[in-house]
Amino acid sequence: MQLDDLYRRVIMDHYKTPRNRGKFESGEAVTIDLNNPTCGDKISLQMQVEEGIVKAAKFTGEGCSISLSSASMMTDAVKGKTIEEALKMAENFSGLMKGESVEFEYEDIEALSGVNKFPARIKCATLAWNALRKGIEQSQKTDN
Repeated sequence: MQLDDLYRRVIMDHYKTPRNRGKFESGEAVTIDLNNPTCGDKISLQMQVEEGIVKAAKFTGEGCSISLSSASMMTDAVKGKTIEEALKMAENFSGLMKGESVEFEYEDIEALSGVNKFPARIKCATLAWNALRKGIEQSQKTDN
């Protein structure tokens, strides 16, 4: 199996069986709603941030396989991370979308590395990560 085939399978796995899809039933959660008007992708990200740590993250939304699989991967990857670590991951993901060689502890994210060959799809892949940044920013405002 070639690497592109493996990456395609990882992306489709996250698209068909997304991790952390849904909403929190109770508890304090920061909610960020973003959309990509060029293709119609929409995401609603909820995060529970306590004492500077992303305790949990969930998402709902609709969109293409790239957008939703990226959200699935991101919500899995940031759980238990400090906000600094989560922001660094978002920065690294931006680098990955620019074609930079970046490694992630949560290896599934690297399956999205080929997206940078399709500039129109980069916004799809980064939508959830932009929501993460905004969610962290919002959580820091409510902590003060």
